[in-house]
Amino acid sequence: MYAKDWLKNAHGIMNTIEETQMENIRKAATIMADSIEKGRWVHTWGCGHATIPCEEMYPRIGGIVGFHPLCELPLTFFTQIIGQMGIHQFLYLERLEGYAQQIMKNYEFSSDDCLWIFSHTGINAVNIDMALEAKKRGMKVIAFGSAGNTGDKAGRHSSGKNLFQLADVVVDSCVPLQDASVTTEHQFDKIGPLSTLGFITLVWATVCTVVEILESRGVKLYINPSHNVPGDTTAQQRLDAAIDEYKRRLHVL
Repeated sequence: MYAKDWLKNAHGIMNTIEETQMENIRKAATIMADSIEKGRWVHTWGCGHATIPCEEMYPRIGGIVGFHPLCELPLTFFTQIIGQMGIHQFLYLERLEGYAQQIMKNYEFSSDDCLWIFSHTGINAVNIDMALEAKKRGMKVIAFGSAGNTGDKAGRHSSGKNLFQLADVVVDSCVPLQDASVTTEHQFDKIGPLSTLGFITLVWATVCTVVEILESRGVKLYINPSHNVPGDTTAQQRLDAAIDEYKRRLHVL
């Protein structure tokens, strides 16, 4: 059964992450905790399906204030596939040098911020430019993706570098570079990609580690609560407090 093949592959990815990436997850989480403790931001970036892990951070039930998505709509919303904001435009923009610099002009960054980039292959120009621009501003860059498979492959960028060669900390998603994982009987291409599952697994392993570190330092946390549980009479109050803290931090951007 193709479904069971995919589930087996998914379990394998999660097990490999636990066996091989926990040390790097803690290194990444420590940098993020440092930024949040200082009242600054962990900026999150991804394009294509790599925006999905950015949406997992905040606002999200169980997420904490301190993560700021930099997702750009033309690199995120291409579900019309053809026509306005279609897949052709998306593929062009993610490979376009100089686009990231224009995006980053919209914000006031600090060297106390860090940038968390999700990219499965790490080879497209917009992700590489985001990393280069962040480093120019003194920010630490954390990259999550199929780093072990990308290795020293040159990126689609004039620097000749890929994202993982530029990052201060790299966490490997442990997903095959091809991404799709299930072989069928009659099709040439595989089905059942794993990169989103790998990213979401890493997101919550990392955020949970960030919370653990900040709790050990006595830092006050603002958690986005579930406001759909009957009988929880203070959920809205806690939600409002989290949103107010997010709003307060936004003033520095």
